[in-house]
Amino acid sequence: MRRTRARTPAELVGSEPGPEFQVSFDGRPIPVLPGQTIAAALWSAGILSWRTTRVHGRPRGAFCGIGACFDCLATVNGRPNQRACLLPARPGDTITTQEGDGHAALDG
Repeated sequence: MRRTRARTPAELVGSEPGPEFQVSFDGRPIPVLPGQTIAAALWSAGILSWRTTRVHGRPRGAFCGIGACFDCLATVNGRPNQRACLLPARPGDTITTQEGDGHAALDG
């Protein structure tokens, strides 16, 4: 039996991603490949939580991955409640952990 090596999806379609760029998460630089969502970039960097719940402050990150559950909300470039699983990362984006509903810093 002849075995072939496993190929990545990028190899299967002949894809060559563009050059890597960086965003920041809570002041930490995160590498991103073109086309990645913010959630995918954070996952790739080993970050699984970027929001806390309003009532008990429990950690949340991506759950459904398709924008239906709202667990992946993050503050992006100062705008709270951005769905990280749907929002493409852009060079220089500043992502911060969202506390509760994301409006505490805007209240006063």
